[in-house]
Amino acid sequence: MNLRTALLHPLAKPAGFLLCLLPLAWLVWGAAAGQLGANPAEALIRGLGDWALRFLCLTLAVTPLRVRTRTPQLARYRRMLGLFTFFYACLHLLAYGWLDMGLQVADIGRDILKRPFILVGFACWLLLLPLALTSMNRAVRWLGASQWRALHRLVYVIAPLALLHFFWMRSGKNDFAEVAVYAAIIGVLMLERLLRYLQPKKASGA
Repeated sequence: MNLRTALLHPLAKPAGFLLCLLPLAWLVWGAAAGQLGANPAEALIRGLGDWALRFLCLTLAVTPLRVRTRTPQLARYRRMLGLFTFFYACLHLLAYGWLDMGLQVADIGRDILKRPFILVGFACWLLLLPLALTSMNRAVRWLGASQWRALHRLVYVIAPLALLHFFWMRSGKNDFAEVAVYAAIIGVLMLERLLRYLQPKKASGA
């Protein structure tokens, strides 16, 4: 069975769904088993945020991989990956509000406005919200294909903001190695998108 056939197998998407839940299962197990270090609350909050960023990178990578490898079957996984990006971002926000702030809404609001890195992270979540709400096929029909595509280009705003949020979180501990890795990944994916955007213009101007 080749890759294209495997991606179309009826069990492929359910298997992918379960794989996407594994990071959450690992974090929950780690918290329950006391395996998240001296500050499990911080480890859980950061771990969920890290996975939101990883799923964002995976979502952005689907189209370039589909085009470069000529594997159109990959497109059927983009929506699932995008929704898991939002899912882990929601859990990241919930863990911060619950474990850090005790679900005190007024305190959370003040903290968001006081600390720029949290404000940027919250802005990412707000921008992800309309993308998640319009991920269904009926939303495409309701908005129209061109407006739906325009709305979902917000992901190219979300990606650098998410990277900035991640950078500010890591800068407190002078830990920039992971930041450099994600910056390289997002930079390559954004450059690839820019080149694909410019390509038709070059062709039409030839």
